[in-house]
Amino acid sequence: MTTPFPFTAVVGQDDLRLALLLNAVSPAVGGVLVRGEKGTAKSTAVRALSVLLPTVDVVAGCRFSCDPAAPDPGCPDGPHNPPGAFESRPARMVELPVGASEDRLVGALDIERALAEGVKAFEPGLLADAHRGILYVDEVNLLHDHLVDLLLDAAAMGASYVEREGVSVRHAAKFLLVGTMNPEEGELRPQLLDRFGLTVEVAASREPDQRVEVVRRRLAYDDDPAGFAARWADEESAVRQRVVAARALLPSVRLGDGALRQIAATCAAFEVDGMRADIVMARTATALAAWAGRTDVLAEDVRQAALLALPHRRRRNPFDAPGLDEDRLDRTLEEFSGEDEAEAADEDEDPDPDGPGGGGGGPAPDDGGPQGGDTGARPEAGEDGEPQAPGGSGEQAPTRAAEPFRTKVLTVPGIGAGAAGRRSRARTEHGRTTGARRPRGALTKLHLAATVQAAAPHQRARGRSGPGLVVRRDDLRQATREGREGNLVLFVVDASGSMAARQRMSAVKGAVLSLLLDAYQRRDKVGLVTFRGSAAEVALPPTSSVDAAAARLEALPTGGRTPLAAGLLRAHDVLRVERLRDPARRALMVVVTDGRATGGPEPVALAGRAARLFAADQVASVVVDCESGPVRLGLAGELAGELGGTAVTLGELRADSIAGLVKDVQSRSRRAA
Repeated sequence: MTTPFPFTAVVGQDDLRLALLLNAVSPAVGGVLVRGEKGTAKSTAVRALSVLLPTVDVVAGCRFSCDPAAPDPGCPDGPHNPPGAFESRPARMVELPVGASEDRLVGALDIERALAEGVKAFEPGLLADAHRGILYVDEVNLLHDHLVDLLLDAAAMGASYVEREGVSVRHAAKFLLVGTMNPEEGELRPQLLDRFGLTVEVAASREPDQRVEVVRRRLAYDDDPAGFAARWADEESAVRQRVVAARALLPSVRLGDGALRQIAATCAAFEVDGMRADIVMARTATALAAWAGRTDVLAEDVRQAALLALPHRRRRNPFDAPGLDEDRLDRTLEEFSGEDEAEAADEDEDPDPDGPGGGGGGPAPDDGGPQGGDTGARPEAGEDGEPQAPGGSGEQAPTRAAEPFRTKVLTVPGIGAGAAGRRSRARTEHGRTTGARRPRGALTKLHLAATVQAAAPHQRARGRSGPGLVVRRDDLRQATREGREGNLVLFVVDASGSMAARQRMSAVKGAVLSLLLDAYQRRDKVGLVTFRGSAAEVALPPTSSVDAAAARLEALPTGGRTPLAAGLLRAHDVLRVERLRDPARRALMVVVTDGRATGGPEPVALAGRAARLFAADQVASVVVDCESGPVRLGLAGELAGELGGTAVTLGELRADSIAGLVKDVQSRSRRAA
């Protein structure tokens, strides 16, 4: 592949190269998802794939790239029976921008001509351009939900449907889906994640010699792009010829019953959902054999196929890191290989191979970790009975979070206009229709009744004589819709000594973890501010990576005084900056504290003044009251009043909480009164 970057300079680039080539050999594998940190040549490698794909024959003049040997019978440019002239062209690589509109992706109907003239004037979109080629989505994890839904439908059916007010257009859309993403910016929806046949992880090499070679080749490319490409032309040609040969060999590759049993046993052993993993593994193993020039699938092909096809299908929640236990994989393959059964039986006698650590040699439960046993030395306990972190100074070791639970829905009042999501009410392009307006720019969602109502009074003046309605541009009305938006959920967490009792902090972290899971499901951005001792810090700037927030929360130490005012002021600064960056995204601040303020001079008065800043800015806020015990001071409730928000206890935060249900009923009754 022609690229200014050596593949050996990036960890995982060999796997990426192989995954892309396997899809070039067999597009039925289902595409590739490339996960990795920024600056690892993900996009460069993907763009190099298009030059290795064989040319495609298309019907001359067809905007939908119909195959002359088997034209699409429903092609909007058809019928192509019998097919006429055809032409050969390179396979296209079409890029889908993250901010693309629905019309740009699936195409657009000219609604005005459809109503006035009764014709289907259709402008194809990116799905039509990508048919029989590659659809590449950079930063695919940032793609809006409605575009993800359209991609899922097209990938599942191999066709794209555009339907507007009774006018329907369908065309074939079979493409190789390739996506790249940086996990730090947020995870991918499980439904779309499963649509990628293979996944690879890449990271920059830490070897100086390899990094030097990257810089050297990049500078050589910048100085003379044509000369650089010519230097690698022979290698690129050899790879292209090998792809063509592997494609020709692919129909002759035999996938025996033994290999099929290994594939099925592997998918069952790793408890992947559904049957797509089995099918993808079978196709990948077959492509691996063809790429190697063989006509039989071997155990090594099945093993490599599992390493590429299963890691992203093992995730159970957004905080699970994708990966595969290779020791367990080898045991499974050996058990079903039919060879060396005695050794396989010895392997099976290992105690609890599937227990904690996944059988992969991970740490045992009592290895000194947070849930370890009572053996060995223990840190010195603090005054609350919590083990202190090394170094003393009252700082206590991080506490493990309690099990997460389903939380009640926290929303921002009013109607916003932010990015599409699933939390608060907003005016969006998708949702229920609430009214009509004159279109600003291109018409995308026609309000048919309002359009007819606007055109009806003018029919006699326009000389209407037939059954059709005479519609002009001024009559068209755009539907206004109400859906849901994603918000910025900023967590402000009290990590002071008063919160540090083991059971209380464990429950607090479990509650915040539960809210983070809820934020992931509702497509929110999240941020984390913590305060303890004498200051507050931004533990995580606002990001779409909910799992990054969970990791910072898990490592959060506790101890010291409670500088509540410092925490609120730092949160106010974070929200001020975010309003400049993304003014349409509304914020929801969640303060997790018992309400005590003990840091700095006049801590209570200073905290009150800081809280009133949020009330003046009309920032929606919720205070999660962590106070426990039979005697409660009610300080968190007073803080919520100063913020102009609401207060809930840890128990009321649960969606199935009786206290929470009663409180909801009471608040609805007060609003009704």
